[in-house]
Order: sequence, then C-alpha cells, then structure tokens
Amino acid sequence: MHTFNKLVYIVKIYLFNFTLMIKAIIIDDEQPARDYFEKLINRYFPNKFAVVEKCSSVGEGIKAINFHSPDLVFLDIRINDDTGFALLKKLEKIDFEVIFTTAHSEYALEAIKQSALDYLLKPINQIELGTAIKKFEKKTEYGYELTRIRLLIENLDTGNKLHQKVALPYENGYRIIKCNTIQYCKSDGNYTLVKLVDSTSFILAKTLKTIEDLLPENLFIRIHKSYLVNQNYIKGYINNNGCCVILNSNEELPIASRKKTEVIEKILHK
Repeated sequence: MHTFNKLVYIVKIYLFNFTLMIKAIIIDDEQPARDYFEKLINRYFPNKFAVVEKCSSVGEGIKAINFHSPDLVFLDIRINDDTGFALLKKLEKIDFEVIFTTAHSEYALEAIKQSALDYLLKPINQIELGTAIKKFEKKTEYGYELTRIRLLIENLDTGNKLHQKVALPYENGYRIIKCNTIQYCKSDGNYTLVKLVDSTSFILAKTLKTIEDLLPENLFIRIHKSYLVNQNYIKGYINNNGCCVILNSNEELPIASRKKTEVIEKILHK
C-alpha cells in the first residue's frame, strides 16, 4: 500500500472511531478543574470519550453546544457570576445528557435529584465518574433528557415547595408527579409501593432507599425501615401496643422504636 493510501486509510479509521466515541463538553470557570477533568476522562475512559471543547463561561458553553451537538455535557453549577441552570434556559433545544459538577454539596442538589439527573461533587474521582457514566449510558437508551431538564428548571423556578415535581424511574422511563401528591412509600424488598393522596398506587422496581434519595427530605420522613411518609399527611400518633402515625386517610403506619423520638419531634415541629 502506497504511503498516501496508508494515510487515507488511517484517517478513515480515525474518523470512524471518533464517530463512535461519546462527544463531551466540559464547562467550568476554573482552568485547573477543566484540565484535571479532561485528564481523568482520558486516563480512565480511553477510546470512549472525545472531549471536543472545554469552556469557561456560559456564553462559550452555549456556542460550543450549538456547534458540536454533544452527547454529554459536564456542567458546573456555578460559573463565574452565572449558573449552569441559566445556560440550560438559554438553549433553544436540549438533545444531550447533563452531568452537573459542583463543590457546593448543598446548592440546588435536591432539585437535581428530583429531576433524575446526575451530579458529581468536587474533587471528582474515577469511581464516582464511572458510576455517573454507567447511568448516562443507560439513560441514553430512553432519551428522556429534555423532560428531565424541563422538570429541573420548573422545580428551580417554583417558590412553592408543595408543587415541586419528581421524576421516578418507572418501567422504561420516568413517571413525573408532584411530590405533595405522594402520601407514603412502602418497601417491598427490591420494589417500592407509592401510595398517592387520591388512594391510587403504583409499584416501582427500585428500593425504598433509592426513592428516599429522590424525594425532598424536608417533606418526607423515614418512620420505619419499610415506610417513608409525607409529613403533610400525618395528623397524629398513638402509642398503643407499639407506636404508630395516623394519616389523614386514617391509615395507621408503624414507627420503629429507634425512630420514635425523631418522628415525634418532626411531627411537633411540622
């Protein structure tokens, strides 16, 4: 094979492999963080990702997204005096996955979790990154990213916690419902029954702990290893052959003995 033909062959192989790789953009206002993240990706996930651009501002990020049409964006929550959420609002379309990165564990993470989106806390390590990437690869089978981003923005914009929504993993997608329509959740092994205020219910193929992590902790309380209850629907408790909470529906749910003090204090405070 002549040298020129070899070169063409190599280029074709390179372009073919490149198209199979996940196109990623890193958006972070700190250059050391951007460089470290890229090195982490290249070291532990070679031949899987192509970091097509690294951006330091919301404006640069928008231009890069519109130009490259990435599969995945690693998006810092705080970008200079702006936010990653503001970037998402300014985009005409969102047809890529988002993994948020932040050094502020408390900042808006509740809304992110409720929207079934992923986030990484800085400093990022390869194990947590690997877990997030596995979730990304599974999510792309379903293509519900736009719905989840819209849910995130809606939850961030609302000032009324009662009307926040949550994306619960359901069958081959997500079931999006208002948090305050959930009366309680009951564990059934690796499944969870979700009971709504209208007395209807449905089953999720997730553990109660997984669902608990998605729901706002200021609204729900774990009263027992098998029960997670919306505090707005607890009207009292009784201590008769074991402690129980009484719901507005008059259902009685057991309180674990080790949870008794915590539950009573939260009920009284509520």
